[in-house]
Amino acid sequence: MKVLVLGSGGREHALCWRLSQDESVEEVVAAPGNPGIVEDGFMCFDIDPTDPQEVCELAKDKFDLVVVGPEAPLVAGVGDALREIGISVFGPNKDGAQLEGSKKWMKDLLVEAGVPTAQHKSFESHELESALQYLEDIRKISNVELSVIKTDGLAGGKGVIVTESLEQARKAVQEYLSGDAFGQAGTTCVIEEGLTGPEISVFAICDGKDATCIGVAQDHKRVGDDDTGPNTGGMGAYSPVPFVDDLMIREIMDTCIEPTLKALQAREISYKGVLYAGLMLTPTGPKMIEYNIRFGDPECQILMMRLTGDLAMALKACADGELANILMQERKSEQLGLSDYNAITVVISANGYPVSPVLGNEISGISAANDIEGVKVFHAGTKIDDGHLVSAGGRVLNVTAIAADISTARDRAYEACGFIKLEGAHYRNDIAYQAVEVQD
Repeated sequence: MKVLVLGSGGREHALCWRLSQDESVEEVVAAPGNPGIVEDGFMCFDIDPTDPQEVCELAKDKFDLVVVGPEAPLVAGVGDALREIGISVFGPNKDGAQLEGSKKWMKDLLVEAGVPTAQHKSFESHELESALQYLEDIRKISNVELSVIKTDGLAGGKGVIVTESLEQARKAVQEYLSGDAFGQAGTTCVIEEGLTGPEISVFAICDGKDATCIGVAQDHKRVGDDDTGPNTGGMGAYSPVPFVDDLMIREIMDTCIEPTLKALQAREISYKGVLYAGLMLTPTGPKMIEYNIRFGDPECQILMMRLTGDLAMALKACADGELANILMQERKSEQLGLSDYNAITVVISANGYPVSPVLGNEISGISAANDIEGVKVFHAGTKIDDGHLVSAGGRVLNVTAIAADISTARDRAYEACGFIKLEGAHYRNDIAYQAVEVQD
């Protein structure tokens, strides 16, 4: 197969790297890609991945499979346009993309499907007083001080705030509904009761009718050590998660993923792509926080390190509605599975991230980091400026490592981080601390 990967971040770098290892793949191309993808020998085309016409012009008669990395192209209808010209696409159409494109739509679907989730209610810009009253009501109903405020639309992974006081919650709701926080993406918001317990990410690939879990991870959203500071797009992740066993995964598939897929089918939506389920393991059982419609970032990077079998064949089977055929393959090289190894990724971010990241600073030391056993550095926000590699985004690099145990993987990742030089950069020093504590 010839495969086109849409996107320009660390997730897309990891997808290109992993797909190129499959026996079924002849060529992998990225659009627009990034310097790390180019450095690894993949061709990149500088197009707008959210423009259906540009994407179709590039892909027509050239690729057997298009894998859409970010959510924005899917919400923009790129999947629909590609399917109309006969190209297999891993990623939902615009209708299914509403799972991430609209938090309100997603929550309504969860209720319809009977999926356990937090108590919640949605409000629009003209309903400020009702929203403020609900903040008080939800505290009385749930008997929890925490409230979660979510922007309805896409906000680059930063549209969720967990508030610990009524004053903080009221301020957040006012900023969201006025448009001050996220513009039009925020003028509808969802208010939820705060849930307590460990948070995990479960990834299932779907072909419209069937789904299979391909991995579980735990990420670190807060910018600072000990889970302090504002939420970010993700400062690191690890997999496997030691307190999530096969029985729990089966429960999540039975109570969350499969009912969601059936509810989508009931709405005549054929969802072909990945369902990324963010869940809280509460004292009363797993509860759905939200869905994303793409591989997580940076969770994708660690999954790509652990996945075995022919990933491209599995994604193509999802795109063509034939996932069951891959799951029953007799040849192990074609079956999709997970190694027993542990993987971790540490995000190196720019000075000032997530509020006002400083861009354009030169980066060095990546080659030395990549020379460490089990380490791969994926580019997340970089560009070439006057012949030099510089930072071009808030999250700059994903230093990813794999080993037989989580402590060794962690040591490798942090050793690699020590080689990388970027003025003012910072990263968390405690990624995967939960897993190390369990291991110890």
